[in-house]
Order: sequence, then structure tokens, then C-alpha cells
Amino acid sequence: MSDHATDPATEAFAAHRNLLFTVAYEMLGSAADAEDVLQETWLRWVEVDLEQVRDQRAYLVRITTRQSLNRLRAMSRRKEAYVGPWLPEPLLTAPDVAQDVELAESVSMALMLVLETLSPTERAVFVLREVFDVGYDEIAAAVEKTPSAVRQIAHRARRHVDARRPREVVSASRTRAALESFRRALDTGDLQGFLDVLAPEVVLVSDGGGIKRAAVRPVVGADKVARFIVGGAGKHTATITTELTVVNGSPALVLRLDGEIDGVMAIHMEDARITGLYYVRNPEKLTRVESETPLTLR
Repeated sequence: MSDHATDPATEAFAAHRNLLFTVAYEMLGSAADAEDVLQETWLRWVEVDLEQVRDQRAYLVRITTRQSLNRLRAMSRRKEAYVGPWLPEPLLTAPDVAQDVELAESVSMALMLVLETLSPTERAVFVLREVFDVGYDEIAAAVEKTPSAVRQIAHRARRHVDARRPREVVSASRTRAALESFRRALDTGDLQGFLDVLAPEVVLVSDGGGIKRAAVRPVVGADKVARFIVGGAGKHTATITTELTVVNGSPALVLRLDGEIDGVMAIHMEDARITGLYYVRNPEKLTRVESETPLTLR
């Protein structure tokens, strides 16, 4: 594509690339699959007669949505064979993502997991309407439904998500403070330190993808979660180090064994305590935590 830097199709695609990636990632929860979707979108875009396109942004979003839907349906079959819980691929994000409350919430691990409970079409409609504020007519063209059907799907998806989404949005500073306390407990193996920061009903979801050790089902309850983490840390002979970072728009921890990334832990908080822990150890999902991925809603 760099050989055609002045080509109008290339310029339009480049101008909207971050938006298209964000659309695909929010629909798929996988940066690798989102990149594949963008490649497929590009191949279709260069075949389009631009003189017939009134709104290039809308047209590109439409292609991306259709390709994402195809990919999402294929992914559902892959997930059925996945070993243990499936978590979204964590992305190292720039500070401006954390400052955009709407964007940060839309890519948060907690909300992305809620989106996993929607059907592919419901997820596409919800993401386009609620996150990107796309009009019903344009969504209808993207998902190949009538506008009235899209309105019904949007209502159903919104009701489903609202019943399951986090009840409150906690500031980055409060999240960071809780992570610091969690980090100190992890570094020292302090069981009581964990219990002080974890909510009684906390849930730990760990994703090893069958490659790294992880719980095959969610661990529930502060005591069980604390003992699972302390016990797991105690089994390593390597030196464990932790560092604060920003993943999917929120503070998170990167864990390293002898300097090599072993996992990323994101959290969700309510009432000043951690209610959700999302621990990604699958190495195939850890390729985007050392360089920033630009995201945008516009």
C-alpha cells in the first residue's frame, strides 16, 4: 500500500484505519482477527468505484462490519473448542483512550465479556449503534437487515447488555490505587493484603488457551481467588516482577517471569473493591501489550 501513497483509495483507507480497527476489535475481541478483517476490507475497498461512494467513512465501516460478522461466526466455532475460559486480547492503549470515558468503557474487559454473550448480529448492531452512534439505516445496510428489524435487535441487545454491564464506572485513579494494593500483596505473597482489596464475591477468569496454566473455570470468592494466586506464584522458580500499565483504556498489571511477559491482569471495581480479575496468559494474545494500539470512535 505504501507504493500508492497518493492513491485516493489508499488515502481514504489510511484516514479511517484506526476507526475501522476499533470497530473490528470491539466486534471480535481479537486484535489478530481485527487485522485480518482490515486486510479483507482493503481488498474489497480497492475494487470500489469511489465516484459512486457518497460517504467513504460509512462505506468502509459497512465493509468492515460485514467482514467482522463473517469472522465472528467462524470464531464462535473456534471458541467452542477453546481450552478453558476465553478472554479478549488485551491491548496496550495510549493515555488519550483512558481519558475518553466512553471509549475506555467500550473496550474494557468487563464490557467486552458482556458483548461475548450476544449473538453475532446483536453484537454488531449494539457496537455500531451504542458505541459508534451509526444510524439505523446505515446499520441495516451493514448487517443486511431492514431498519425496523435493526431497531428491534438494538433494543434487545441494549436491554441484555444493560442487565449485565458494570453498575458504575470507577475512575482510573481509584483503579490504579486498588491495583497498587493488589500488586503489593502479589509481590509479598500477603494473603491478608489480597483479602483487603478483593470484594467477597470477586471472580477471577484466567485464559491460558491450553498453552499456559490457568483455571479451567472461573474462581469465585475472595479467599479462593487469593489462595489461587498465591499458590500459582509459589509454583514458579523464576523471578516474578510486576509493572503497572494501561490496557484497554484502564490500569492493568503486566506480570513477567525472569523478564519475559507471562501475563496481563485487568480488573473491574465496584464500591472501592475489586470484583473482577481478568488474567490473560495465552501467549498468542500477548503480542499487543508492549506497543500502543491506537483506538478511536471517530
